[in-house]
Amino acid sequence: MLKRKIEDALSQWKNTPGHKPLVIMGIRQCGKTYISRHFAEENYRNVVYINFIKQPDRIGAFVGSKDVESILLNLSAQIEGVKFIPRETCLIFDEIQECPEARTSLKFFKEDGRFDVIATGSLLGIQGYGDESKKQRRKMIRKEEPGINSVPVGSEDIIEMYPLDFEEFLWANGMNQDVIEALRKFYTQETPVPEGIHVAMKKYLNLYVAIGGLPAPINTFLATNNMNAVSHEYKGILKEYRDDMIKYAPDKDKPHIRECFDSIPRQLAKENKKFQYGKVKPGGRSETYLGSLQWLEDAGIICRCYNTNITGLPMEGNAKDNVFKVYTADIGLLIEMLGPGTRADILQGKLGGFKGAIFENLMADTLHKKQQNLYYFQKDSGMELDFLVKMKGECVPLEVKARTAQAKSVQTVLKHADKYNVNHIIKFGNFNVGREGQLLTLPNYMQFLLDLEPEEIVLEPIDADEVNAMAREILR
Repeated sequence: MLKRKIEDALSQWKNTPGHKPLVIMGIRQCGKTYISRHFAEENYRNVVYINFIKQPDRIGAFVGSKDVESILLNLSAQIEGVKFIPRETCLIFDEIQECPEARTSLKFFKEDGRFDVIATGSLLGIQGYGDESKKQRRKMIRKEEPGINSVPVGSEDIIEMYPLDFEEFLWANGMNQDVIEALRKFYTQETPVPEGIHVAMKKYLNLYVAIGGLPAPINTFLATNNMNAVSHEYKGILKEYRDDMIKYAPDKDKPHIRECFDSIPRQLAKENKKFQYGKVKPGGRSETYLGSLQWLEDAGIICRCYNTNITGLPMEGNAKDNVFKVYTADIGLLIEMLGPGTRADILQGKLGGFKGAIFENLMADTLHKKQQNLYYFQKDSGMELDFLVKMKGECVPLEVKARTAQAKSVQTVLKHADKYNVNHIIKFGNFNVGREGQLLTLPNYMQFLLDLEPEEIVLEPIDADEVNAMAREILR
């Protein structure tokens, strides 16, 4: 079994008094079904599992009256021997996007309170959010499914699940937690990693880049140690994605979504990796492909990195909606799209000119799985920094480079720190931990250690009587 970080979130949900039904959303094949069933079987005396794709007849149990008693009565008529034990039963509604009535019923299960419900849904089933601006859409929680006119807002908790990150991949390969904690110590204390561990971790990272974070390819590799078998798994996954592009996408976007998706390797091969519609198809224009890109992003298949020409906070306020790069949300998807032989090249260190693009996508993958919005810095002069993140209340540029030498943009920003509001820069690459003034260099395999959790803001209590007294003094 693959150990997943989401298990802690599930335990926290179950142990919260008065918790709501839980919806686990995520890109197809990221492990939602397995983790929900495993968690339920470990934590409940009785589990009732329903898959609305494989068992379409179960949809009828939710049509008509939505009260819990009616639903349970209908299900008991459909499922032989089923039991519903109050406080000890967990119902799992898998592929809930196929049954809008089941999603609506979560409100009634919350009000009833006798049974826990875990619903899973593929982000591939989600349509756009209407006429909201792109900035608004990027901030919204993904709550809508095709055909659902009334989402039970306030009646469900939502967790978005991602493919395995590098730390989870290390767990899958039997890495001892002591090694990970040692790496964390080298990172926080900014001391070089011993050569033996350093070499081994570089090999593990190359393996992760070659395989990606989707559970099925990882399990296949662990079982077979065969990259051809990994590629076979990815071919099947990409076929499912492309089939769903036709199944779920709005009709006006269906002809263009696959074109946008398939253009990603060409976009990243350019020196200037800004997404260009002309690279999708000669003569391509934004009005043709904008909806297709938005669908891919909402579906969780890609993540966009927005340009800002200011290195400061808030980054969202400085982002340009029409200037962005596009990365695959999981590095394994890009590697499969690059064609036969790419995995062997990665493991042998023979990537040539595309190495920078691959490890830049890896950084995007890492930040995306940390639930970060992505931004990069670029000016018309050509000055560019790969990513901008918020760390400890500051804007910190992240560079992903193959060489140890400082890029011209990094040198410029460091020389004019006051102008750019930057006190620190972190550069990742094929080297060990080191520091030179304001520049911290880290090996690529330490990307997962970045501490990007939102800061905890402690507010002092406000004394209303004191405020009122001051106001009276002013008015006097």
